[in-house]
Amino acid sequence: MAEQEQDIEDLKTRFLNREFEERKFEILPEETVEYAITCGETGARFTDPNHPDFQAPATYPSRLAGRATPEDFPDLGGMGMDAGKGVEPLAPIKPGQTLTGKSHLHDIYTKTGRSGRMIFLVTRMELFSEDGTHVANSDTRTVIREKIK
Repeated sequence: MAEQEQDIEDLKTRFLNREFEERKFEILPEETVEYAITCGETGARFTDPNHPDFQAPATYPSRLAGRATPEDFPDLGGMGMDAGKGVEPLAPIKPGQTLTGKSHLHDIYTKTGRSGRMIFLVTRMELFSEDGTHVANSDTRTVIREKIK
C-alpha cells in the first residue's frame, strides 16, 4: 500500500520557528581573508587584517553550517539537495569574535515538477555576537524530491 504525501501543514505546525540547535563559531581572520579572496573580493577591509575596518564579507555567514533539520524531523524519503543560500547582513562580523548561531526551520513549502512533488525546507541560522548583537541571518534551502512508497 502506498504512503500518502507528507502533510506539509502538519510539518509547519510541528516544526516551524522552533529552535533546534545552538552552535558557536570562532571567526578566524585567516579564514575570512581566504574566503574573501576566493570570492574575488579585493577591498582591503576584507583582505587586510591591519585595515582599521577589517571585517568578514557580508556573505561569509553562508559558510557557517549546522544541522539542516531537528533530530525528530521525519524522513521525507528522498535525497536532500542544496537549493540555495541567502544571507541577510545586519551588522559587521569582525574576525576574532565568537558568534552564536541559533537554528530553526523558517519555511516549508512545495512545488510540483515533471518528476513529482518537491519539498523545500528553509533552515535559518540567526547569528549573534558575544555582546548579543544580531549580526546576520543565514538561510539554507534544501529540496527533497518526495518519494511515495
